[in-house]
Amino acid sequence: MAGRQVQTWTPSSGPAPAGRSTGSGPSAQAAGGRGQRRRSERRLDREQVIAAAIGLVEEHGAPHLTMRRLAERLGVEAMSLYRYVPSRENLLDAVVETVMDELYGDPDVHIVTAPAEWQDYLVRLAHGVRRIAVAHPQVFPLVASRPTAAPWLRPPLRSLRWVESLIDTLVTQGFSDDGAVAAYRSFSSFLLGHLLLEVSALGADVGPIDWPATQTDSTAQHAKTTTWARFPQLQRLEPQLSENHSSAEFEESLEGLMDRLQRLRPLTRR
Repeated sequence: MAGRQVQTWTPSSGPAPAGRSTGSGPSAQAAGGRGQRRRSERRLDREQVIAAAIGLVEEHGAPHLTMRRLAERLGVEAMSLYRYVPSRENLLDAVVETVMDELYGDPDVHIVTAPAEWQDYLVRLAHGVRRIAVAHPQVFPLVASRPTAAPWLRPPLRSLRWVESLIDTLVTQGFSDDGAVAAYRSFSSFLLGHLLLEVSALGADVGPIDWPATQTDSTAQHAKTTTWARFPQLQRLEPQLSENHSSAEFEESLEGLMDRLQRLRPLTRR
């Protein structure tokens, strides 16, 4: 008996016989979807991931930021994000760092490379930080609450580079070491208190945030690996910066406020 001839189909043979898959069925579509998703993931980079995270925080607040929600926003699998950010805590730190780095591109600041007179320096720096807070009101509470690279660094000036610049400018222009440290603390307290109130009025949630116990791991590692030689003023003044004078600073600030309020009070008519 003659054997049955088996026909084979090739793309040049015309339409495929009935029942033969041409790559348009559900399994092919799923494979195509996976391939498209993989192509999309390959186009991501760390900067895109962080920018999307900032957008998510600005729209919904920091508690809403999870790796799953961020992945949905980017159209990728959540696990794929870990090749760009090792953890949610690292992502939050990156959000804060990226937003505060806007100071370096602020045309009205330009402080690090060319310090002005100390009053002008502080005024321009304060306005630069305020512009960031107003532009990113939902991120600013993270600026205030995330752990810093060193325990004595105070928000919102969280960058070693900025604090080095501030201390160096003040010392260069006549402040004593103790005076420069006190000025840095007072300046930071003023900025943080005022700007938290301002972003709260803009709808930001400035309530307490429960950070996990592991939050300080990256901070401690950062402090260990910091090249302190780049920051000679901070290296020299670290003992003073680490001292706690909160009670005295509160009393001095309160006294200064009372003096200011007294000037607002009209003279009593006789």
